[in-house]
Amino acid sequence: MTRLIYPVFIAVALAACDSSPVETSLPDANRITIYCGTLIDGLADVPKSRQTVAIVDGRIESVADGAPVADGYIDLSEHTCLPGLIDTHTHIVEPADTADLSIYYTRSQEDEQVIASANAAATLGAGFTTARNVGAYNGWAGRVLRDRINSGEIDGPRMQVAGYYLTIPGGGGDLVIPGYAEEDIPARVRTGIARGPDEFRKKAQGAVDGGADVLKAIASGAVLAFGGVPGAREMMPDELQAVAEVAHAAGIKLTAHAHGAQSIKDAILAGADSIEHASLADDEAIALAVEHDVAFSMDVYNGTYIATVGAEEGWPEEFLRKNDETTEAQRQVFTKAHAAGVPIIFGTDSGVYPHGDNAKMFPIMVERGMTPMEAIKAATSVAAHYIGWESDVGAIEPGRYGDIIAVRGDPLADISILESVEVVIKGGARFK
Repeated sequence: MTRLIYPVFIAVALAACDSSPVETSLPDANRITIYCGTLIDGLADVPKSRQTVAIVDGRIESVADGAPVADGYIDLSEHTCLPGLIDTHTHIVEPADTADLSIYYTRSQEDEQVIASANAAATLGAGFTTARNVGAYNGWAGRVLRDRINSGEIDGPRMQVAGYYLTIPGGGGDLVIPGYAEEDIPARVRTGIARGPDEFRKKAQGAVDGGADVLKAIASGAVLAFGGVPGAREMMPDELQAVAEVAHAAGIKLTAHAHGAQSIKDAILAGADSIEHASLADDEAIALAVEHDVAFSMDVYNGTYIATVGAEEGWPEEFLRKNDETTEAQRQVFTKAHAAGVPIIFGTDSGVYPHGDNAKMFPIMVERGMTPMEAIKAATSVAAHYIGWESDVGAIEPGRYGDIIAVRGDPLADISILESVEVVIKGGARFK
């Protein structure tokens, strides 16, 4: 679902010195006024009708009842306005050709940026004005992309980046492929490999020093990786704790890729702020997440894509089998975790499937137990809280960035409408 993005103003910058995004000035258009027929602000449980939103210097100045009193506003009176959506689990620098992992051995960094730029434009065009890039085999491709977006060179969402995967040798984040000798694998795609708390502490600090906004640890094996078992424990508790200590000392979050119940519990107790996938979580892991206020980021759509496209394109049997073993299990855990009060944050595994298709997960979230409003909050204010940007993004209220999307119709009646975003405004800049 590729979309053309038309920049009018300049992009948003993220502060290199902390985890809060910083807006650049908007010299060509200090003020923008938007009239929304219906407004879902990301905070309230019910929408409001006929609201006027004023954005000054990229931030929301006011939200008021009724139509604007002056001309020159953007008329969205036939639309539903929402906060710019947030995806907490993307791989924006990766294409949807994950089945052939050997491409990472030969692809140049210039080629990676061409792909990443297209992915960033597609993600923004789909209405996701904020994204957390949770790692890459070439870890600094994400940092380069983030900085290019911040400088205004290209269009894309405001981003947090994790840098390289923190993983054990041969683990779910290690790019070892059958038939390829390890000595022939480029060192740059194996930067985050470690064993033992001291090594992981050094690797984690290296990621922070290199510009990571969040750290990503592979606590248990990946589905789209050779040799591992998704539920099998990989990183040990003391290794996870070492990474968490580095992250929190730097004032950033730690997310842990974890399928198995034990590795989920290990990561929570070590200090992870969120868990990705959580496919095989048991009741104890769910209760522990509630107790420690740890969010689950669960892509309940990608299993459908892998099963369909993987079979058509001849993906490795191992990948398809592990996908079958985890897809329905994850969806059942999603329902149970949501009912138990685990915070669920919207996170797709984009990179497995095409960027721009992010919103295809919304209908499954609703099918598996969320109300449409809960699903929207998972991708707006709740997500903003768990990535640490709750004062800047995730809601349409004074003080936050002017990130607004609009759709034609009522997403509370049909959540799939969010797959067809017609208007994208990021920080007062009209991109679509």
